[in-house]
Amino acid sequence: MKLGVKLIGVAALLGILMLVFSLYGHPDFLMNLANQVWGCF
Repeated sequence: MKLGVKLIGVAALLGILMLVFSLYGHPDFLMNLANQVWGCF
């Protein structure tokens, strides 16, 4: 695999992780999301 492709993959993964961890700072959003998921069942 080429180095550029690996770097893009790692950068995308780090971006997704940063987004997920930033959501933990907004508990109201997480509670709303959990309620919407629970409402599907």
